[in-house]
Amino acid sequence: MSNILVVEDEKEIADLVEIYLKNENFNVYKYYRSEEALEQLETLKIDLAILDVMMPVIDGFQLVQKIREKNYNFPIIFATAKVEEIDKIKGLTIGADDYLTKPFEPLELIARVKAQLRRYQKYNAYSPNDNKIEFRGIRINNTTHEFYLNEKKITLTKTEFALLWLLCKNRGTVLKSDDLFRQIWKMDYFDKDNNTIMVHIRHLREKMGDTSKNLKYIKTIYGVGYKIEK
Repeated sequence: MSNILVVEDEKEIADLVEIYLKNENFNVYKYYRSEEALEQLETLKIDLAILDVMMPVIDGFQLVQKIREKNYNFPIIFATAKVEEIDKIKGLTIGADDYLTKPFEPLELIARVKAQLRRYQKYNAYSPNDNKIEFRGIRINNTTHEFYLNEKKITLTKTEFALLWLLCKNRGTVLKSDDLFRQIWKMDYFDKDNNTIMVHIRHLREKMGDTSKNLKYIKTIYGVGYKIEK
Protein backbone atom coordinates (compact mmCIF):
# COMPACT_ATOMS: atom_id res chain seq x y z
CA MET A 1 0.00 0.00 0.00
CA SER A 2 1.64 3.23 -1.20
CA ASN A 3 1.85 6.39 0.91
CA ILE A 4 0.69 9.53 -0.89
CA LEU A 5 1.47 13.06 0.30
CA VAL A 6 -1.17 15.67 -0.61
CA VAL A 7 -0.39 19.37 -0.06
CA GLU A 8 -3.25 21.65 -1.10
CA ASP A 9 -4.48 24.81 0.62
CA GLU A 10 -8.01 24.55 -0.79
CA LYS A 11 -9.64 22.24 1.74
CA GLU A 12 -12.44 21.06 -0.55
CA ILE A 13 -10.01 19.97 -3.27
CA ALA A 14 -7.64 18.34 -0.78
CA ASP A 15 -10.50 16.42 0.80
CA LEU A 16 -11.82 15.29 -2.60
CA VAL A 17 -8.38 14.07 -3.70
CA GLU A 18 -8.04 12.23 -0.39
CA ILE A 19 -11.37 10.44 -0.92
CA TYR A 20 -10.44 9.23 -4.40
CA LEU A 21 -7.00 8.09 -3.30
CA LYS A 22 -8.38 6.18 -0.32
CA ASN A 23 -10.94 4.54 -2.60
CA GLU A 24 -7.93 3.11 -4.46
CA ASN A 25 -6.46 1.84 -1.16
CA PHE A 26 -3.69 4.42 -0.90
CA ASN A 27 -2.53 5.77 2.46
CA VAL A 28 -2.97 9.55 2.39
CA TYR A 29 -1.04 12.17 4.37
CA LYS A 30 -2.85 15.47 3.78
CA TYR A 31 -1.65 18.97 4.65
CA TYR A 32 -3.04 22.40 3.83
CA ARG A 33 0.29 24.24 4.12
CA SER A 34 3.75 23.45 2.75
CA GLU A 35 5.57 24.12 6.01
CA GLU A 36 3.40 21.54 7.81
CA ALA A 37 4.28 18.93 5.19
CA LEU A 38 8.00 19.73 5.41
CA GLU A 39 7.98 19.29 9.18
CA GLN A 40 6.53 15.80 8.82
CA LEU A 41 8.59 14.52 5.89
CA GLU A 42 11.40 13.20 8.08
CA THR A 43 8.95 11.01 9.98
CA LEU A 44 7.11 9.67 6.93
CA LYS A 45 7.96 7.25 4.16
CA ILE A 46 6.37 8.83 1.11
CA ASP A 47 6.00 7.05 -2.26
CA LEU A 48 4.49 9.95 -4.24
CA ALA A 49 3.43 13.58 -3.66
CA ILE A 50 0.59 15.64 -5.14
CA LEU A 51 1.20 19.37 -4.71
CA ASP A 52 -0.55 22.63 -5.47
CA VAL A 53 1.58 25.55 -6.66
CA MET A 54 -0.21 28.60 -5.31
CA MET A 55 0.12 28.25 -1.54
CA PRO A 56 0.97 30.85 1.12
CA VAL A 57 4.42 31.21 2.74
CA ILE A 58 6.07 28.35 0.79
CA ASP A 59 4.62 27.83 -2.67
CA GLY A 60 4.64 24.53 -4.53
CA PHE A 61 7.73 25.37 -6.60
CA GLN A 62 9.71 26.16 -3.45
CA LEU A 63 8.37 23.02 -1.78
CA VAL A 64 9.62 20.81 -4.63
CA GLN A 65 13.04 22.42 -4.43
CA LYS A 66 13.22 21.77 -0.70
CA ILE A 67 12.09 18.16 -1.17
CA ARG A 68 14.75 17.52 -3.81
CA GLU A 69 17.42 19.30 -1.75
CA LYS A 70 16.71 16.78 1.01
CA ASN A 71 17.36 13.98 -1.54
CA TYR A 72 13.84 12.58 -1.52
CA ASN A 73 13.40 11.03 -4.96
CA PHE A 74 9.73 9.97 -4.89
CA PRO A 75 7.59 11.13 -7.86
CA ILE A 76 5.87 14.53 -7.60
CA ILE A 77 2.73 15.58 -9.46
CA PHE A 78 1.62 19.20 -9.60
CA ALA A 79 -2.17 19.65 -9.59
CA THR A 80 -2.62 23.39 -9.96
CA ALA A 81 -4.62 26.24 -11.46
CA LYS A 82 -1.47 27.74 -13.00
CA VAL A 83 -2.04 26.90 -16.65
CA GLU A 84 0.72 28.87 -18.40
CA GLU A 85 3.19 26.78 -20.36
CA ILE A 86 6.09 28.55 -18.64
CA ASP A 87 4.77 27.40 -15.25
CA LYS A 88 4.57 23.80 -16.45
CA ILE A 89 8.12 23.98 -17.79
CA LYS A 90 9.35 25.49 -14.54
CA GLY A 91 7.62 22.84 -12.43
CA LEU A 92 9.09 19.96 -14.44
CA THR A 93 12.51 21.59 -14.58
CA ILE A 94 12.87 22.02 -10.81
CA GLY A 95 12.00 18.40 -10.06
CA ALA A 96 8.33 17.54 -10.60
CA ASP A 97 7.47 14.46 -12.67
CA ASP A 98 4.02 15.43 -13.96
CA TYR A 99 1.83 18.53 -14.19
CA LEU A 100 -1.97 18.53 -14.18
CA THR A 101 -4.00 21.73 -14.47
CA LYS A 102 -7.23 22.51 -12.63
CA PRO A 103 -10.03 21.77 -13.02
CA PHE A 104 -9.07 18.14 -13.49
CA GLU A 105 -10.96 14.87 -13.47
CA PRO A 106 -10.14 12.98 -10.25
CA LEU A 107 -9.96 9.72 -12.21
CA GLU A 108 -7.30 11.24 -14.48
CA LEU A 109 -5.29 12.20 -11.41
CA ILE A 110 -5.57 8.64 -10.10
CA ALA A 111 -4.42 7.27 -13.46
CA ARG A 112 -1.39 9.56 -13.39
CA VAL A 113 -0.59 8.57 -9.82
CA LYS A 114 -0.62 4.89 -10.76
CA ALA A 115 1.49 5.53 -13.85
CA GLN A 116 4.12 7.43 -11.88
CA LEU A 117 4.21 4.76 -9.17
CA ARG A 118 4.68 2.00 -11.78
CA ARG A 119 7.52 3.93 -13.39
CA TYR A 120 9.15 4.68 -10.04
CA GLN A 121 8.86 1.11 -8.79
CA LYS A 122 10.23 -0.28 -12.05
CA TYR A 123 13.16 2.13 -11.93
CA ASN A 124 13.88 1.13 -8.34
CA ALA A 125 13.37 -2.57 -8.95
CA TYR A 126 15.56 -5.20 -7.30
CA SER A 127 19.17 -5.59 -8.33
CA PRO A 128 21.87 -7.86 -6.84
CA ASN A 129 23.29 -4.88 -4.93
CA ASP A 130 20.02 -4.47 -3.03
CA ASN A 131 21.33 -6.91 -0.43
CA LYS A 132 24.51 -4.92 0.16
CA ILE A 133 24.70 -1.48 1.73
CA GLU A 134 27.82 0.62 2.30
CA PHE A 135 27.92 4.14 3.77
CA ARG A 136 29.72 6.08 6.51
CA GLY A 137 31.95 3.15 7.46
CA ILE A 138 29.02 0.71 7.62
CA ARG A 139 29.12 -2.38 5.40
CA ILE A 140 26.17 -4.72 5.80
CA ASN A 141 25.18 -7.74 3.68
CA ASN A 142 21.66 -9.14 4.01
CA THR A 143 22.61 -12.33 2.15
CA THR A 144 25.57 -13.38 4.30
CA HIS A 145 24.30 -11.57 7.43
CA GLU A 146 27.70 -9.96 7.90
CA PHE A 147 28.18 -6.52 9.38
CA TYR A 148 31.39 -4.47 9.34
CA LEU A 149 31.94 -1.09 10.94
CA ASN A 150 35.07 0.76 9.83
CA GLU A 151 36.42 -2.57 8.48
CA LYS A 152 35.90 -4.33 11.82
CA LYS A 153 33.53 -7.30 11.76
CA ILE A 154 30.82 -7.11 14.44
CA THR A 155 28.73 -10.11 15.43
CA LEU A 156 25.01 -9.41 15.79
CA THR A 157 22.08 -11.55 16.85
CA LYS A 158 19.43 -12.31 14.22
CA THR A 159 17.11 -9.67 15.68
CA GLU A 160 19.85 -7.05 16.00
CA PHE A 161 20.84 -7.64 12.39
CA ALA A 162 17.22 -7.37 11.16
CA LEU A 163 16.79 -4.11 13.07
CA LEU A 164 20.04 -2.61 11.76
CA TRP A 165 19.28 -3.73 8.20
CA LEU A 166 15.91 -1.95 8.23
CA LEU A 167 17.48 1.23 9.59
CA CYS A 168 20.29 1.15 7.00
CA LYS A 169 17.95 0.33 4.12
CA ASN A 170 15.78 3.32 5.06
CA ARG A 171 18.66 5.58 6.10
CA GLY A 172 17.70 9.21 6.35
CA THR A 173 14.09 8.28 7.14
CA VAL A 174 12.55 7.90 10.58
CA LEU A 175 11.11 4.43 11.14
CA LYS A 176 8.27 4.37 13.62
CA SER A 177 8.65 2.02 16.58
CA ASP A 178 5.40 0.21 15.79
CA ASP A 179 6.43 -0.35 12.15
CA LEU A 180 9.82 -1.72 13.24
CA PHE A 181 8.17 -4.09 15.69
CA ARG A 182 5.66 -5.41 13.16
CA GLN A 183 8.30 -5.96 10.48
CA ILE A 184 10.77 -7.74 12.74
CA TRP A 185 8.59 -9.63 15.20
CA LYS A 186 5.60 -10.13 12.84
CA MET A 187 3.20 -9.37 15.69
CA ASP A 188 0.73 -6.65 16.61
CA TYR A 189 2.35 -3.74 18.42
CA PHE A 190 1.39 -2.54 21.89
CA ASP A 191 2.91 0.34 23.89
CA LYS A 192 4.78 -2.08 26.15
CA ASP A 193 6.59 -3.48 23.12
CA ASN A 194 8.55 -0.24 22.80
CA ASN A 195 10.74 -1.49 25.65
CA THR A 196 11.68 -4.50 23.52
CA ILE A 197 12.86 -2.25 20.71
CA MET A 198 14.71 0.05 23.12
CA VAL A 199 16.69 -2.88 24.55
CA HIS A 200 17.78 -4.08 21.10
CA ILE A 201 18.68 -0.54 20.05
CA ARG A 202 20.80 -0.20 23.19
CA HIS A 203 22.60 -3.47 22.44
CA LEU A 204 23.24 -2.35 18.86
CA ARG A 205 24.66 0.96 20.04
CA GLU A 206 26.93 -0.79 22.53
CA LYS A 207 28.34 -3.09 19.84
CA MET A 208 28.83 -0.14 17.47
CA GLY A 209 30.43 2.05 20.15
CA ASP A 210 27.56 4.46 19.65
CA THR A 211 27.42 5.84 23.17
CA SER A 212 24.98 8.39 24.58
CA LYS A 213 27.82 10.90 24.80
CA ASN A 214 28.83 10.37 21.17
CA LEU A 215 25.89 9.20 19.04
CA LYS A 216 27.10 8.91 15.45
CA TYR A 217 24.70 6.42 13.93
CA ILE A 218 21.35 5.45 15.47
CA LYS A 219 19.30 8.52 16.37
CA THR A 220 16.23 8.45 18.63
CA ILE A 221 13.33 10.59 17.45
CA TYR A 222 11.44 10.86 20.70
CA GLY A 223 7.83 9.82 20.57
CA VAL A 224 8.23 8.51 17.02
CA GLY A 225 11.04 6.00 16.42
CA TYR A 226 14.63 5.73 15.15
CA LYS A 227 16.75 6.55 12.15
CA ILE A 228 20.28 6.38 10.78
CA GLU A 229 21.50 9.44 8.94
CA LYS A 230 22.67 9.09 5.34
